[in-house]
Amino acid sequence: MTEPCQQDIFSNLIDDLDSQGWSQRALFAPEILTRELASECRKRERSGELSAASVGRGSAQQVQEGIRGDRIQWLEPGESEACDRYMQLMDELRQTLNQELFLGLEDFECHFACYEPGAFYLRHLDRFRDDDRRTVSAVLYLNDNWQAEQGGALRLYLNDGREHDVLPQAGTLALFLSGEMPHEVLPATRERLSLTGWFRRRGTDVL
Repeated sequence: MTEPCQQDIFSNLIDDLDSQGWSQRALFAPEILTRELASECRKRERSGELSAASVGRGSAQQVQEGIRGDRIQWLEPGESEACDRYMQLMDELRQTLNQELFLGLEDFECHFACYEPGAFYLRHLDRFRDDDRRTVSAVLYLNDNWQAEQGGALRLYLNDGREHDVLPQAGTLALFLSGEMPHEVLPATRERLSLTGWFRRRGTDVL
């Protein structure tokens, strides 16, 4: 299968984000990179490097499996060639978002997320009440041959009252405005892997 031009993918993502606040694109990352990222995530999971994710921020952080049940590990530069290539790709997208939409995005933070069968994340927004830096959310999925009946969709609650489900198929990227798009992760019947991240702008006090 011929992989689409990266700049065309960027343009489609940005057009969607500008017009409707969200976008979904298959084969966002090259297939070989997606496979390498999935392998890296599984290796870290096997070695016990992923930890139960918390809700809240700062001293208020708590692990609450009744709200979210994924295990995560944040990406840091220099740990993995595949991760570094992905972070470079996302920095290119960050620069393009700034050029086209003037968002003032300064950086990108990202973590691996692993949901065991039955795990979920209830409806929420990605922007904290006391920190408005997260501007655009980006989720890359790492799961080969995902079938709709296996569940695990990212459910977006759109501004017009509709719902849109994104299946976590390998190479698919979901992009949406962090402070404006409520969403949830539905439980699945198989392990579900992703890279979840946020493009961030300079923060302002919103207390």
